[in-house]
Amino acid sequence: MKGLFQHTAITHGIAVRVAVSFLPEQSQPEAGKWFWIYHIRIENHSHTSVALRTRHWRITDARGQVSIVDGDGVVGEQPVIAPGRSHDYVSGCPLDTPHGSMEGFYTFADEDGDPLEVRIPFFPLAAPATAS
Repeated sequence: MKGLFQHTAITHGIAVRVAVSFLPEQSQPEAGKWFWIYHIRIENHSHTSVALRTRHWRITDARGQVSIVDGDGVVGEQPVIAPGRSHDYVSGCPLDTPHGSMEGFYTFADEDGDPLEVRIPFFPLAAPATAS
C-alpha cells in the first residue's frame, strides 16, 4: 500500500498520517459487507521519546451508527518512538454500509510518564460506485 498519505493531524509534535484503501476482494456488497485497510504512520517530531499506550477509535457508518473501539497499543504493539523516528502499521475496518468514517486518538506516555493525547485525523471510508 505505497502512496501518499491522504490525511494528517499533528498534536504535541506527533504527526499521524493515514492512507486508506477499499478492498473489493475482501468485500461482499451483495451480503452488505464492505472492507477497507488503512496504513498509519506515526512520526515523532518532538524532542522526546514517546511510548504509545492506547488507542481510541470512533467509527461511523452511513446510517450514523457509531462504534467505539478502545484498546492497548496498535496491532499488538506498544512502540516507543524516538525523536525523528516513525512507526508504521496497517489494519482494517469492516462496515455494513458502503460509506463511513473513522477518527480518534492515541494516548502516549512521554519520557516522564505523563500522558499525551494525540489526534488521529478524520478520514472517510468510501466504496467506489458499482454499475447496477
